[in-house]
Amino acid sequence: MPTTDIIVLGLGAMGSAAAYHLARRGVRVLGIEQYTPAHAQGSSHGRSRVIREAYFEHPDYVPLIQRAYELWRGLEREAGERLLVMTGGLMIGPESGVLVRGALTSARAHRLPYELITAEEVQRRFPPFRLQPSTVAVQEPNAGVLFPEACVRAHLDGAAAAGAALHFEESVRQWKASGDRVEVTTSRGTYTAARLVITAGPWAPPVLRDLGLPLQVERNVMYWFTPLRNGETFAPERFPIYICEYRKDAFFYGFPALPDGSVKVAHHHSGELCTPETIRRDVDADEVARMRALLAARLPDASGDLRQTATCMYTNTPDGHFIIDRHPGWSNVTIACGFSGHGFKFASVVGEVLADLALEGRTRHRIALFRLARFA
Repeated sequence: MPTTDIIVLGLGAMGSAAAYHLARRGVRVLGIEQYTPAHAQGSSHGRSRVIREAYFEHPDYVPLIQRAYELWRGLEREAGERLLVMTGGLMIGPESGVLVRGALTSARAHRLPYELITAEEVQRRFPPFRLQPSTVAVQEPNAGVLFPEACVRAHLDGAAAAGAALHFEESVRQWKASGDRVEVTTSRGTYTAARLVITAGPWAPPVLRDLGLPLQVERNVMYWFTPLRNGETFAPERFPIYICEYRKDAFFYGFPALPDGSVKVAHHHSGELCTPETIRRDVDADEVARMRALLAARLPDASGDLRQTATCMYTNTPDGHFIIDRHPGWSNVTIACGFSGHGFKFASVVGEVLADLALEGRTRHRIALFRLARFA
């Protein structure tokens, strides 16, 4: 007899959401996670994550993020805890740059509300910014901040309430599949099920070694500063989330102040490749200095005392788009990986998609952009 109906490997952002949606559909779910709930070892932590609608990466993301908003708000009501704060957003850069051009393309394709504003107008509306006159920004109202640890815990709590069995601090040794069953061996034992969902984050390359996926894991650093002055101007009701293309194809992003008054900023892609075993967790003085230099030129009031740093991992695909598909060799194995540093905001809808694929083999959501066949 199978241990359960379906096993979910990895209970970070995507796995917790998958377990939640599967359990709510009445199937027996076993979730397995090598660390504690909402841990800080992978890609689903950091106290705040951007959510935005005018998606510069590709217009096909927009319907998914719209559904993700619906699901986050439903989860928020269910959990009785605030998971999302709307602040509006700015996509800042040269008008010909990939960020502004892509945001405009998505906004116009889906008739989203937005304004294209000058650097002078950005500074009038949001005084902390200091921008070059040639810079413009796409301002959108439907953007804000997700609280990642709370989001993961809410999905886990909801999955458990719906009957899922969730195992933590249990590492996976191997998995194998046949036509009608899967078998997963862990540090505690062996489990069988009819289906398997693999949401392994930066551990995906070894877990999915048989597929030879073109994935690269990248170390990225997050920084929290106390504003040097005018801290009240960074309050969430006065200051938006933002991404800034400060030179061609190079970005940093940031947030309004957290409740403790700190302001979080980070590079989007740092270029230092790693594995979960080799990632450098310390942050050196040169890295802090580079971030301070960016802030000095564009957000000088933000660069006060350094409060905290933390590292996370991006799992990148060559084209920057996700992988969400059924395993080409085993129709009872569904995989989601390669979220390339911009996946967390989609976790609520990715969980729904994974439940669809695992149980029905199809989904109503448009996910052609994420199919494995593009790497064939």
